[in-house]
Amino acid sequence: MPEDGAASAAWDMLPLLLFMLAVGAVVAAALVGAWFIGAKARHGGARTLPFESGIVPVGDAEEVRLSIEFYLIAVFFVIFDLETIFIIAWAVAFFDVGWRGYIGASVFILLLLIALFYEWRSGALDWGLKRRAPGPGRYALTRAEPVAEAS
Repeated sequence: MPEDGAASAAWDMLPLLLFMLAVGAVVAAALVGAWFIGAKARHGGARTLPFESGIVPVGDAEEVRLSIEFYLIAVFFVIFDLETIFIIAWAVAFFDVGWRGYIGASVFILLLLIALFYEWRSGALDWGLKRRAPGPGRYALTRAEPVAEAS
């Protein structure tokens, strides 16, 4: 009995559909489990005691003001970390992609270096206290004032 093309395509999609159902079930179980576990154990017990670092927590997380530099460094890390995945994928397929792939990867790496140079020149990678210097997008390092000791 010859197979129908549409029926064959439907049977070929069965593993994908089962995989999608399994992923949906795991995600739903994780969300429901987190809702039950997290609602009961949010505060109390040893949750408010210092852990590992020994720093006693003060105040709430909503009261903490972090500098924008922490966010910028995190975003730069994520961007360049993801680019590494693309470069590794290119290296794995190096012999399959030929010269076109080599030129494409070279342009990609050149663009990454240009972006890194721009971030470095604009002061986005500098650590320490900063203040805006005259001119758009420029930073200047400032020195911290020494704290006078109380006698």
